[in-house]
Amino acid sequence: MITHPSGELRNEKFRPQFHFTPTRNWMNDPNGLFYYKGKYHLFFQHNPRAIDWGNMSWGHAVSTDLYNWQELPIAINCTETTGIFSGSAVVDHNNTSGFGTKENPPIVAIYTEHHNDESNQSQCLAYSLDEGLTFTKYAGNPVLNINEKNFRDPKVQWIDGQWLMTVALASDFKISFYSSPNLIEWTHLSDFGPAAEIGGVWECPDLIQFGEKWVLLVSLNPGGYQIGSGTQYFIGQWTGTEFIADDTTTRWLDYGRDNYAGVTFSNAPDDKKIFLGWMSNWHYASKVPTNPWRSAMTLPRELSLRGDRLIQTPINCPDGFPEVSFTTQEGSIKISENENRYVEIGVHNKTLFVDTSNAWNELEAPTRQEIAVGDHTLDIRVIIDRGSIELFADGGAISVTNLVFVDTHLSAIEVGEGISALAYSGLSLHA
Repeated sequence: MITHPSGELRNEKFRPQFHFTPTRNWMNDPNGLFYYKGKYHLFFQHNPRAIDWGNMSWGHAVSTDLYNWQELPIAINCTETTGIFSGSAVVDHNNTSGFGTKENPPIVAIYTEHHNDESNQSQCLAYSLDEGLTFTKYAGNPVLNINEKNFRDPKVQWIDGQWLMTVALASDFKISFYSSPNLIEWTHLSDFGPAAEIGGVWECPDLIQFGEKWVLLVSLNPGGYQIGSGTQYFIGQWTGTEFIADDTTTRWLDYGRDNYAGVTFSNAPDDKKIFLGWMSNWHYASKVPTNPWRSAMTLPRELSLRGDRLIQTPINCPDGFPEVSFTTQEGSIKISENENRYVEIGVHNKTLFVDTSNAWNELEAPTRQEIAVGDHTLDIRVIIDRGSIELFADGGAISVTNLVFVDTHLSAIEVGEGISALAYSGLSLHA
């Protein structure tokens, strides 16, 4: 559940019970994800004044377990002429920036300053000396300005004794890499792209190491798997100065409609790669019928690499999930609110399908996803919250994340032919 500043647990229609949502108003991309001294920090694109996009500032919430969140005051505010667009945050353990001390290392946020007249986007810093609670904008901003209108979403990390920035040249379908000794002075190293899907601007990149391999996440909008926004990834090598992809095959992080702009936490325990995405789609995000808030984050997921496929494993929720798991080679289940409102999930003709057409509203969007899976028994796990379903199949190699809209919640399972190894919790079995 979400603990809001008032201490109340909200129960509005469609309000998720274990996904993060802001108390009020608009939210989109997760920003500045980091872990420090037992707390996960989530910053997010936020309009503090309205339920629609605008006045982009960094909202803020903290959690010890990634599920029970405390929403905090706005961390970095917009101005009348500029917005605080997406970015990242790091713990500057060695005080390379000089903003703090080694005894009290600064938390440094690296964000895109967007000029509201759309004349320029540049990279700026803000720093915190109270473990991420409040931030001061750096007086020398911007620290990286190439006089480009679509240059955004810096993801910064410490690699091989230097800071590395991965940032999008959005309209050029390129990801740029920069290095710095101190987070202030930046040197261009290389660019990657265009490659694979270029049906929309490239945004919100993240470069992630898995042993000897590296994965580059690239979100794009439009041009997603079916409609609107989506996220692709590339597998390859980081040479210290450039990313070299093994190939340019299209690989989708998620086959559903509603997982965008996700990135991983910095400084996570045991060097885990913990991912969080925005659970919506730019095609209809402004029309989603929730009030007084709009948008939620996905489940937090630990990423790993198996061959040439990213594996997504949901982080365990302390209170458990309403969920169902099963195996099938040809068969399906329904998860329903009533006989008319349900989702259907299964395998037919060697194809995994997720059909939410009977748990949707009038918004224009595809309500059925199909993914070829071959002729073998498939393991499927589905986690259900108020307002969403998230499917993980083939050991987490396939993810399908979709919003749903039913009056109460999907609570009953109806099992068809061909289903084995059925297990469920927090749901009822309909005979």
